[in-house]
Amino acid sequence: MSEENARGRIVIDLFSTLDGVVQAPGGPEEDPSNGFRFGGWQAPFEDEAVGADIVAGLQSMDALLLGRRTYDIFAAYWPHHVDGPEGMIGRIINAVPKYVASRSEWEPEWENTTRIGADVPSEVDALRDRHRSIHVIGSVDLVQTLLASQVYDELKLWTYPLVLGQGKRVFPEGATPANVRLLAPATTSPLGVLTLRYGPVDLAPQTGTVGE
Repeated sequence: MSEENARGRIVIDLFSTLDGVVQAPGGPEEDPSNGFRFGGWQAPFEDEAVGADIVAGLQSMDALLLGRRTYDIFAAYWPHHVDGPEGMIGRIINAVPKYVASRSEWEPEWENTTRIGADVPSEVDALRDRHRSIHVIGSVDLVQTLLASQVYDELKLWTYPLVLGQGKRVFPEGATPANVRLLAPATTSPLGVLTLRYGPVDLAPQTGTVGE
């Protein structure tokens, strides 16, 4: 196995609407910034196939990478949910090493948590030498940094069949132009959730005239 192949993988997991909104899928109070009115938009689409896919991803990871806002949400919730229906997820998230990208000086209180922030792309890339499967969940601002610097191996988008017309987007105005490559055929759940898996391409977008 080559040195490159021996390094761990960074997988970005995002829940997105058809128009690319990734803000506050989990609940009304998750992120109401900028007057966002649709927090919890994912809830009506609870789907066993998507749920099984999400759990499989969590079970495969040996490190979790988060932005500061998502970290605060997770740290307030998951340490207190290690039993009941969500207990398995809570135990996984609590047990794995967690890394938080933040330029502010502060000491994380959640066990197994380390702050990074001096040089996020370089520090995140270095995690590949320490872990086999690093997952980024939510954390849209951090995701923008990773996409712009191409410090990721897979962008996994669960795309839900609704349009919101407002909210933070995975590819906002001003996003860094880039090509991506399809890693696997798209799949569709019974409730119409489309799963897309892309990897980075070291090639700038090209232009031309169709038909020439």
